[in-house]
Amino acid sequence: MFNLLTENAGTASAGGGLMLMVIYIVIIGAAMYFFAIRPQKKEQKRMQALISSMEVGDTVVTTSGFYGVVIDITDEDCIVEFGSNKNCRIPMRKAAIAEVEKPGQE
Repeated sequence: MFNLLTENAGTASAGGGLMLMVIYIVIIGAAMYFFAIRPQKKEQKRMQALISSMEVGDTVVTTSGFYGVVIDITDEDCIVEFGSNKNCRIPMRKAAIAEVEKPGQE
Protein backbone atom coordinates (compact mmCIF):
# COMPACT_ATOMS: atom_id res chain seq x y z
CA MET A 1 0.00 0.00 0.00
CA PHE A 2 2.78 2.43 0.90
CA ASN A 3 4.55 1.64 -2.40
CA LEU A 4 1.39 2.60 -4.33
CA LEU A 5 1.17 6.00 -2.63
CA THR A 6 4.80 6.92 -3.25
CA GLU A 7 4.55 5.87 -6.90
CA ASN A 8 1.63 8.24 -7.50
CA ALA A 9 3.43 11.09 -5.70
CA GLY A 10 6.56 10.49 -7.79
CA THR A 11 4.57 10.59 -11.03
CA ALA A 12 2.91 13.87 -10.07
CA SER A 13 6.28 15.34 -9.13
CA ALA A 14 7.84 14.29 -12.45
CA GLY A 15 4.92 15.79 -14.37
CA GLY A 16 5.32 19.08 -12.49
CA GLY A 17 9.06 19.12 -13.20
CA LEU A 18 8.45 18.52 -16.89
CA MET A 19 5.91 21.34 -17.00
CA LEU A 20 8.35 23.67 -15.25
CA MET A 21 11.07 22.82 -17.80
CA VAL A 22 8.69 23.58 -20.69
CA ILE A 23 7.84 26.94 -19.10
CA TYR A 24 11.56 27.76 -18.76
CA ILE A 25 12.17 26.89 -22.42
CA VAL A 26 9.28 29.11 -23.51
CA ILE A 27 10.56 32.01 -21.37
CA ILE A 28 14.10 31.66 -22.74
CA GLY A 29 12.76 31.51 -26.33
CA ALA A 30 10.67 34.66 -25.77
CA ALA A 31 13.64 36.48 -24.23
CA MET A 32 15.85 35.56 -27.19
CA TYR A 33 13.19 36.86 -29.58
CA PHE A 34 12.81 40.21 -27.79
CA PHE A 35 16.52 40.77 -27.11
CA ALA A 36 18.15 39.38 -30.28
CA ILE A 37 15.87 38.65 -33.21
CA ARG A 38 13.43 41.57 -33.01
CA PRO A 39 16.05 44.37 -32.79
CA GLN A 40 18.02 42.82 -35.65
CA LYS A 41 14.94 42.78 -37.88
CA LYS A 42 14.17 46.40 -36.95
CA GLU A 43 17.71 47.41 -37.92
CA GLN A 44 17.44 45.56 -41.23
CA LYS A 45 14.19 47.37 -42.04
CA ARG A 46 15.75 50.72 -41.12
CA MET A 47 18.78 50.10 -43.34
CA GLN A 48 16.56 48.95 -46.23
CA ALA A 49 14.48 52.14 -45.94
CA LEU A 50 17.66 54.24 -45.75
CA ILE A 51 19.15 52.66 -48.87
CA SER A 52 15.89 52.88 -50.83
CA SER A 53 15.58 56.59 -50.03
CA MET A 54 19.13 57.29 -51.27
CA GLU A 55 19.29 59.79 -54.15
CA VAL A 56 21.95 61.30 -56.39
CA GLY A 57 23.83 64.02 -54.50
CA ASP A 58 23.48 62.46 -51.05
CA THR A 59 26.56 62.17 -48.87
CA VAL A 60 27.24 58.59 -47.77
CA VAL A 61 29.58 56.78 -45.42
CA THR A 62 30.66 53.32 -46.53
CA THR A 63 31.06 50.37 -44.19
CA SER A 64 34.82 50.85 -44.45
CA GLY A 65 34.54 54.47 -43.24
CA PHE A 66 35.00 56.43 -46.48
CA TYR A 67 32.89 59.55 -47.07
CA GLY A 68 31.62 60.24 -50.56
CA VAL A 69 28.85 61.67 -52.73
CA VAL A 70 26.47 59.49 -54.76
CA ILE A 71 26.86 60.18 -58.50
CA ASP A 72 24.69 57.45 -60.04
CA ILE A 73 22.31 54.75 -58.73
CA THR A 74 21.22 51.46 -60.32
CA ASP A 75 19.14 48.63 -58.86
CA GLU A 76 21.89 46.97 -56.81
CA ASP A 77 24.89 49.27 -57.27
CA CYS A 78 25.77 52.93 -56.97
CA ILE A 79 28.72 55.04 -58.06
CA VAL A 80 30.29 57.12 -55.31
CA GLU A 81 32.75 59.99 -55.78
CA PHE A 82 35.33 60.26 -53.01
CA GLY A 83 37.11 63.50 -52.10
CA SER A 84 37.39 66.55 -54.31
CA ASN A 85 39.08 64.59 -57.09
CA LYS A 86 36.56 64.09 -59.90
CA ASN A 87 38.48 61.03 -61.14
CA CYS A 88 37.94 59.04 -57.96
CA ARG A 89 34.55 57.47 -58.73
CA ILE A 90 34.06 53.93 -57.49
CA PRO A 91 31.11 51.63 -58.20
CA MET A 92 29.95 49.72 -55.13
CA ARG A 93 27.06 47.66 -53.86
CA LYS A 94 24.30 49.45 -51.97
CA ALA A 95 24.87 47.02 -49.11
CA ALA A 96 28.28 48.67 -48.55
CA ILE A 97 26.58 51.93 -47.53
CA ALA A 98 26.43 52.40 -43.75
CA GLU A 99 24.91 55.91 -43.48
CA VAL A 100 23.16 58.35 -45.80
CA GLU A 101 23.02 62.10 -45.19
CA LYS A 102 20.78 64.36 -47.26
CA PRO A 103 22.36 67.63 -48.54
CA GLY A 104 20.23 69.96 -46.36
CA GLN A 105 20.34 67.73 -43.28
CA GLU A 106 22.76 68.33 -40.40
